[in-house]
Order: sequence, then C-alpha cells, then structure tokens
Amino acid sequence: MEKQEILNKEVGNIEPERTMLAPAKVKIVSVDIEDTAKAKKVVFECKHPNKEETIKISSVSRIVEKQIKATGTWLNLDKEEKLQKGSALADFLKFLDIKTLSEAVNKEVVTELDGNYLCFKGY
Repeated sequence: MEKQEILNKEVGNIEPERTMLAPAKVKIVSVDIEDTAKAKKVVFECKHPNKEETIKISSVSRIVEKQIKATGTWLNLDKEEKLQKGSALADFLKFLDIKTLSEAVNKEVVTELDGNYLCFKGY
C-alpha cells in the first residue's frame, strides 16, 4: 500500500474485538528494559494460560500506606547503580524472593486487574 493511499483512508466503522484476559498465574519468560518518554521501564514478557502469544506486564500492585496501589516497574537506580530500595521494582523482587531481574525468568506470579490491564500481584 502506498503512502498517499494510506493518507487518504478514513476511520472505519467496525469495532475491534477485544478480549480481556482474566487474572491468572503467569510465567515470566523474559525480562527487557524499554525506553519510554518518561524513563526506562522494566517489562516482563509472560505466558498467560488463556493466550497463545506472550503478554507484556510492566506494573505491580503493592501495599503503600495501607492501600493497594499499582505502580509501573520503573528502572530507578541508586547512587551505587543498584536497583533503588523501596521502589515498586525492588519491592516486587523482594516479594518474589530474588535479588536480580534475571532471576525472575521462569517464576510464576499471580496477576490482578488494575483497571483494564493486568499487573503483577506483589503483596
């Protein structure tokens, strides 16, 4: 399809089929770092039992000040270039009882919904 042809296309009338995945236990198959407009974010590629393709999860719900709060898995480093203690990412690793991101591969983690999106349950 040529560029000019694409530039002249109108918005269609067909709604896309959306299938929301239910919360379930997922298996982390890989870990990656993605640049966003805001900062670097750790993205976990996971195998969900109800979907053939892998999914990406980049947030975790945890208890903050006696409330459950979902937070992105932002890559925050301290002055020693280690994962920032107390960050959502560091708390998630502590919850999984691991010390490094690479140790997350093959871990099974329960998910829950944060609005319309799945996030890891880290509490």
